[in-house]
Amino acid sequence: MTEIRLEVMTQVQYEQYRESAEKGYAKQVTESGDMSSEEAAEKASRDYARILPHGMQTDDQHFFQAYVGDDAVGMIWYSITPGAAGSKAWIYDFEVGEHFQRRGYGRAIMRAGEEFCRSRGVASIGLNVFGGNDGARALYEQEGYEITALQMRKHLGGPESR
Repeated sequence: MTEIRLEVMTQVQYEQYRESAEKGYAKQVTESGDMSSEEAAEKASRDYARILPHGMQTDDQHFFQAYVGDDAVGMIWYSITPGAAGSKAWIYDFEVGEHFQRRGYGRAIMRAGEEFCRSRGVASIGLNVFGGNDGARALYEQEGYEITALQMRKHLGGPESR
């Protein structure tokens, strides 16, 4: 297994991440067929403002840059909240740099993140994966994540069809 080191993002790293993350999220929403690119950009802006009203200093939000040696290979963002059956974590975002994909870094980042969560008493971790992201879904299933909900759609044609 690849040796990964998670480090809390610096403010500069967070600002660079945030700029690209909203655009990437809007792109995924658009590609899912849920809304136009303009609507998706507005949704992304609203969602990030709601979830992160104080940026990376928002309570219970944890942003990490993942390293192998001196190379930044990816990132992961957890939100941890208390629950009746123990704290729960939610992975809002998880990325492996394009040049580092398909080399075991994603799996290693997820496992390092799980150790962080365990050290905080987290009982479960959840995440969302868009329907067309088969590679991510396969990784999550291999790592023991189970489907808890599944949205489906059928296009019928007409002016609202995308």
